Amino acid sequence: MSTAERFRKAVEERDLAALEGLFTPDIRFFSPVKFTPFEGRPMVLGLFGVLLRTFEDFRYVGRFEGVAETTTDGEETDAHTLVFRATVDGKEIHGIDLLQFDDEGLIKEFTVMVRPKSAVEALGDAVLAGLVADGLVPAAAGH
Repeated sequence: MSTAERFRKAVEERDLAALEGLFTPDIRFFSPVKFTPFEGRPMVLGLFGVLLRTFEDFRYVGRFEGVAETTTDGEETDAHTLVFRATVDGKEIHGIDLLQFDDEGLIKEFTVMVRPKSAVEALGDAVLAGLVADGLVPAAAGH
């Protein structure tokens, strides 16, 4: 089973422990509501803990495979795009997860894009509240 397939299964089963071995130690996670990435496996796993609690009726509805240039080193890497649907605070979200891999097949960059704007705002507010509640960011932190 590929890393992308293992990732999808872990998310669909809300299995945070299964995600840990899929990320590089220095993974970078690009959020739709924050300009700078979340960096490092501990922070990204903490973020996924919040996301798995925040999304309602989360489901993947499509996938694409190809290559994409990373922001880390500008190298073209294998990449998988997973299309999803979910609900957050009553707002329907359409989105994609872009997974980019290192030479060993671990996820080294992860980018999320979502629409519409009202859903992005609801997601941002819910995730920030979860990050604060879990002690991952200070209460005064902005998006």
